[in-house]
Amino acid sequence: MDNRRIITVFGATGQQGGAVARAALGDKDSGFVVRAVTRRPDSDRARELEGLGAEVVRADMDDEASLGPALEGAYGAFLVTNFWEDMSAAHEKDQAQKLARAAGHVGVQHAIWSTLEDTRECIPLDDGRMPILQGTYNVPHFDAKAEADHFFTDAGVPTTFLRTTFYWENLLSMFVPQRGEDGTLELAYPMGDSRLSGIAVADIGETALALFKGGTDFIPATISIAGEHLTVADMAAAMTDTLGEPVRYRPLTPDAFRALGFPGADEAGNMFQYYADCEHAFTTARDLDAVRALHPGLQDFRTWLTAHRDQFHLS
Repeated sequence: MDNRRIITVFGATGQQGGAVARAALGDKDSGFVVRAVTRRPDSDRARELEGLGAEVVRADMDDEASLGPALEGAYGAFLVTNFWEDMSAAHEKDQAQKLARAAGHVGVQHAIWSTLEDTRECIPLDDGRMPILQGTYNVPHFDAKAEADHFFTDAGVPTTFLRTTFYWENLLSMFVPQRGEDGTLELAYPMGDSRLSGIAVADIGETALALFKGGTDFIPATISIAGEHLTVADMAAAMTDTLGEPVRYRPLTPDAFRALGFPGADEAGNMFQYYADCEHAFTTARDLDAVRALHPGLQDFRTWLTAHRDQFHLS
């Protein structure tokens, strides 16, 4: 008889959810089985998870009726929304509310909600240093998640609020190093000399698994995580050593970054400005020793870089 408990993982074919699913599937002594939720059970990523031992089910966070069956009988649930899919804070909050109602209705015993800080606590909207976005936000993908936190407590869901941070995997996708006018690779961010808190996505998954194992010790609690706090200049130096060619940091002003014009440039520019201007509060909330106590295998930036060196396609 299989006495393992079910963890329903939303976003299982995405970055965070995928990391949680793989962490649990890779730990045969965890006491958990994985129910992986996706809108596309026939996708390659879903089939890969199935091959690793996950039960793959279809549900859609825009279809509240589909959420209950995905959660039914589950002990735990990892709940995450994807702002970047359409960059709508209102949509993200609506999805979070649907998740909270469904988790409360079926009686999930331990939910982990992937959330972030409310940047307006550090930078009030009337401060004037950055543009207000989507009506009431500095950084919508931070602030909307923070606003959604109460949905889970209001619904009576026993919840751990897991505050993440900048993925180092962003260097392989959204924020790839670009070549400057002289051909040298550059990280051009508006961070000044402030430290950027970063983490490997896999370590989000391992930390979430540790929180599920810890159970009621982390209900209710807010757990803020990172792998390392580094200036972008230090990140560039590590990349120079690891990638085998020079990488330099070219600091931009927040306004110059927002003016780059790519989709989400305002959002990302405000995000980096928040990271820089509120560095002390943000990094202090992420005690690396405490994170490592939860997840002893926590990677630093150079360790992550070495493991992902071949994924940098530098032209």
